[in-house]
Amino acid sequence: MLRKFLSPLSFAALASVTACMSPPSGLNLSLDRPSAHDKYEASIHPLAEPVAINRMHAWEIQLRTPSGEPVTGARIAVGGGMPQHGHGFPTQPRVTKELGGGRYLIEGMKFSMPGWWEIKLTVDAAPGMDEITFNTIIPLRSDSKVAANNSTTH
Repeated sequence: MLRKFLSPLSFAALASVTACMSPPSGLNLSLDRPSAHDKYEASIHPLAEPVAINRMHAWEIQLRTPSGEPVTGARIAVGGGMPQHGHGFPTQPRVTKELGGGRYLIEGMKFSMPGWWEIKLTVDAAPGMDEITFNTIIPLRSDSKVAANNSTTH
């Protein structure tokens, strides 16, 4: 009888510890970086702040060559997820529009829980195919910075 009680309790404790994993130390959180094989320079940012869990978000990508020229006509696949949890996004984010000047709109981004997320882009354009991975930390709603941002938007 005690085993039946402890097993669900142990699972709940493990799930709560897993959900609160700390990201690796020294994680690069820059949202401006070169691609894996240096074919592109890219930056990414959310169009609305704060980025909250369980809400749909749009993000903008700025894509340039290493010499700073805007990359136009790129085909960009969007992937990613939570590496520590082994799952992807709960949605299928995708580039929906080329905005001009090397800028692209990603729609359908949704983060289902706080923690470390990767946003992975596969870019195919004139310079060739390459990949770019961005790391971001989605905070708990009780985070003081998020609370401060929320209070200024109401």
